[in-house]
Amino acid sequence: MRDRLMGLEPVDFDIATDAVPEQIKAVFPKARGVGEAFGVMLVRHAGHTFEVATFRKDGPYHDGRRPSSVTFSSAEEDACRRDFTVNGIFEDPESGQPVDFVEGRRDITARCIRAIGDPHARISEDRLRMLRAVRFAARFGFAIDEGTAAAIRSHAGELRSVSPERVGEELRKMLAHPARAQAAVLAEELGLDAAVFGSDPGLVRSDPSPIADPTPRTVRHARLGALAADIDWTVALAAWWLDRVADTPGGRCVPRPSAAACASAIGEFRRRLTLSNQETDALAHILSVREALIAGHEGLPLARRVRCIARPGFDAALAILAAEDADGSGVGRLAARVLADADRELPGRRLPEPLLDGNALLRAGFRAGPRFKVLLDQALDAQIEGRVTTTAEALELARAAGG
Repeated sequence: MRDRLMGLEPVDFDIATDAVPEQIKAVFPKARGVGEAFGVMLVRHAGHTFEVATFRKDGPYHDGRRPSSVTFSSAEEDACRRDFTVNGIFEDPESGQPVDFVEGRRDITARCIRAIGDPHARISEDRLRMLRAVRFAARFGFAIDEGTAAAIRSHAGELRSVSPERVGEELRKMLAHPARAQAAVLAEELGLDAAVFGSDPGLVRSDPSPIADPTPRTVRHARLGALAADIDWTVALAAWWLDRVADTPGGRCVPRPSAAACASAIGEFRRRLTLSNQETDALAHILSVREALIAGHEGLPLARRVRCIARPGFDAALAILAAEDADGSGVGRLAARVLADADRELPGRRLPEPLLDGNALLRAGFRAGPRFKVLLDQALDAQIEGRVTTTAEALELARAAGG
């Protein structure tokens, strides 16, 4: 109902009913329980799968995530156990009218994210709700109610006790949305960023009191705020980290964190957010390619430039460089020139099919060994630069190199 009241098209539906699981099964015999003790059933209908939950009242929470017990109850009690007022509005399926026990419509009008009831109690039930408040506020352009924000600040340290998998999943949603920069600002102001970045000095902003920081938010998060709306979340994470560690007070910029600092950050992210191997590699590629571009990409020989262009993470690193126009460092202005070179020198971002491979070397009488890679790399470089155009010429180059 929330999205309809805001003039948005809902992308999914939460169905709640006074029917208990046995009654749901009677209507939909193929329904299966995914949390039957909690009154949650999956119903397959017309090619879609719906989650149907029985109205319930939760018992005490002991693990900061799940109630120790539930009691099937009324719609009002079910609404009152939810997180925020804007998420506690039901829609009557027959009339289409809102059923609002928690003044969610008032808060939609006021553009406010407010916990239902006692915010401390809602947070103690599920500490991930603190990050969810940030994500919803940023996504909708709402403010967080003062009482809810105060409760989040007082419990912010407890977010570290939430499983890395859950924190990581929430962060993925947050950084995948175009309002990612606003979410980052809110997370920092509320003290939730420590659960992402930790307390390592290499991962913490040099001005760790952002609430008192008069710097405009667009400057404080120049890279993150300037990324394209549809950028991958790993690019956003890299940009957020760079916004924190690469900028110093007064607007000056140290645009090149050390390789050790990058490696440390990636290791922390992998542990704190349970990054997959693919996500970990993506971050490593983005940061290393960005460093290579800043370090003098334009002055490299053509073959080395083309190899860099073909590396995974090149376009993502370039997107961050383009965003850095806003920080005054001059780094960002490099992006336009590098992009022009890349589109001319390797428009498909893929290296050409090599004229020479290992089998060709073996057939030509070369002995297999570590030298193979050196010879093949030299041949490919010559091919890229137009010094060889046939396999025979590439073999002659390999022989001249002392293969």
